Amino acid sequence: MDFNHIPVFLQEALNALQLKSDGFYVDCTAGGGGHSSPIAKTIKEGRLLAIDRDPQAIEVLKERLAAYPSVELVLDNFTNIKQILSQRSIKGLDGILVDLGVSSHQLDSPERGFSYHNDAPLDMRMGMEGIRAADIINTRSQKDLQKILYQYGEEKFAPSISRAIVRQRQLKPIETTLELVEVIKSAIPAAARREGGHPARRTFQALRIEVNGELERLQETLRDMFDVLYPGGRLVVISFHSLEDRIVKNTFKEFCTGCVCPRDFPICVCGQKPQGRLPHKLIKPDAKQIQENPRSRSAKLRTIEKLQ
Repeated sequence: MDFNHIPVFLQEALNALQLKSDGFYVDCTAGGGGHSSPIAKTIKEGRLLAIDRDPQAIEVLKERLAAYPSVELVLDNFTNIKQILSQRSIKGLDGILVDLGVSSHQLDSPERGFSYHNDAPLDMRMGMEGIRAADIINTRSQKDLQKILYQYGEEKFAPSISRAIVRQRQLKPIETTLELVEVIKSAIPAAARREGGHPARRTFQALRIEVNGELERLQETLRDMFDVLYPGGRLVVISFHSLEDRIVKNTFKEFCTGCVCPRDFPICVCGQKPQGRLPHKLIKPDAKQIQENPRSRSAKLRTIEKLQ
């Protein structure tokens, strides 16, 4: 199975993790092993849990990471991080890496239904189970569809697109990616279709997020991850759109916030102390990275370190 993926911020992520040869790390979205492989090479006396919810990814990783006895593969959703660690009696971690993007394999495999460039069943399930994008498109109310497109796609034409979807499905269910693309195009003014990239991009993003529940538990999961770090441990998150990054940014800010007493108080009475610190500023891809991997254009890397 071809499962190629160009890891975004490879060296930056490795630097941010501050890998120790005997450290204990988790790659929450192992994918094709782009980040897991160099981590495994570095932690010769350590341990790595390589997690992915995609069974196709796990099958590929069995071969690609077979040479590293320190690696354990886990077919699961990283939102279950505490349960995953508890099942293995793991008390803490030195570092966690989370790449929130869709893998190149998933995008480039037409049968997975993530791409608006190829005709395929309208699926979009990262874990290959549960509700499909087609189920949402063909069963949700116009009001619900509009909310999904607004909230997760920031699509300004959400009202007209959702109305067009409902009209079309009354004639025939929308079952393929290109069927949906045509409906979207019909609902967007011609002038707008010529600007700002592919007209279906925001709708497909919104559906993918809804199908996979990508934002529902992100803040809670980030808190769980921070909680299981050893003091000095680091959580590194790579995000790809503003909704994700906003949650990461605000959650990290929460961990780094100290005293919240009014400034005119002579002494602190709230007792609140920072739990973490930001070891570096937000990292964005440079021109060379974008040229080598256009999908990295919107990527952002943030890191937080748990204080002693």
